[in-house]
Amino acid sequence: MTRTGIVWDPSFTGYDFGADHPMNPLRLDLTARLCTEFGLLGGSEVEVITPDVPDDEMLCLVHDEEYVAAVRRASVDPSAASQRCGLGTDDDPAFVGMHEASARIVAGTVAVAQGVWQGHYQRGVNFTGGLHHAMPGHASGFCIYNDAAVAIQWLLDQGAQRVAYVDVDAHHGDGVERVFWDDPRVVTVSIHETGAILFPGTGFAQDTGGMGAPGSAVNLALPPGVGDAAWLRAFHAVVPPVLRSFAPQIIVSQHGADSHADDPLAHLALSVDAQRWAAAMLRDLAVELCDGRWIALGGGGYEVVGVVPRAWTHLVAMVQGRDLPVDAPVPQGWRDYVERQCQVVAPTSMGDGASAEGRVWWRSWDGGFDPDNNVDRAVMATREAVFPGWGLDVWFD
Repeated sequence: MTRTGIVWDPSFTGYDFGADHPMNPLRLDLTARLCTEFGLLGGSEVEVITPDVPDDEMLCLVHDEEYVAAVRRASVDPSAASQRCGLGTDDDPAFVGMHEASARIVAGTVAVAQGVWQGHYQRGVNFTGGLHHAMPGHASGFCIYNDAAVAIQWLLDQGAQRVAYVDVDAHHGDGVERVFWDDPRVVTVSIHETGAILFPGTGFAQDTGGMGAPGSAVNLALPPGVGDAAWLRAFHAVVPPVLRSFAPQIIVSQHGADSHADDPLAHLALSVDAQRWAAAMLRDLAVELCDGRWIALGGGGYEVVGVVPRAWTHLVAMVQGRDLPVDAPVPQGWRDYVERQCQVVAPTSMGDGASAEGRVWWRSWDGGFDPDNNVDRAVMATREAVFPGWGLDVWFD
């Protein structure tokens, strides 16, 4: 068995909304180059996956046929984009080749899901994916097709009975949640900045799933400004108990890097160190609960030089079981490339200096609930909304 499947090819930078759009494909190129510098895209235990454009049947596992047809038309003639389908907007401008570029991302995530489910890989990663806002019938939030949702539906169609989706992007994972709102075979857990402040304006504690799957949607909406210790405490207070109760057969996680303090589109305050630690906790949960079966995806992240490449290089290493120290120096070859191409000074370290020996300090929920703390109140709202249905204690772990 190959240990890891990784989706990558330079052509994935063709998912490009234009020079002034925040979703700059340079972040993918820089991530792949940094991974290469660390030797993460080669070796006998790694298979690099370069998928072809899939047929519409794969996309229509989740997306409406009419919507796929609309994307195809706009992909040939961007002036034909239908704003009714969310295309041709400031968030999702149409571009030539949009269908092909978007569909290949889906094919990559499905290929990883197939490899992990069938035992060809232990784990897999598609840092070009994680396009979690796309809905069955329209584009949203820089996302044309929802690769995570399609891959999860593929797993269900292959007989999976319990799939956990965990989303740590700063923005609510609304598209994946909506697709599986009434499906008890899928638990969606999203930890995000509150929708009272941030797009897409959804994902509150009381949003807990449809009539057919009560408690299957778990939303932890955090106030702006939350930093490493409080975020990790919130994660630990919600994610492990829910996943242990659900006992997934496989975990799919989305690792948007826009929770970082330097991200221009959100208001959380995490370090790369904490983002790395969150990935480590998810990997450990996969080992504990589902024989290591883990599919990790990219997502948002708009500080394209200083944050995204380091965060996702840590993720790729984590998936391979080759943890990079946070105090490791950033390779000089990558720094030189960044400074030539971007005319900015590149980071010198793989961390932000927020951890000791790779561990970020945080206080366990076991220490008790603080009603005067706004993060603790957000955690308690989520626990009160969903824990009783899972047979879990609201107050104590």
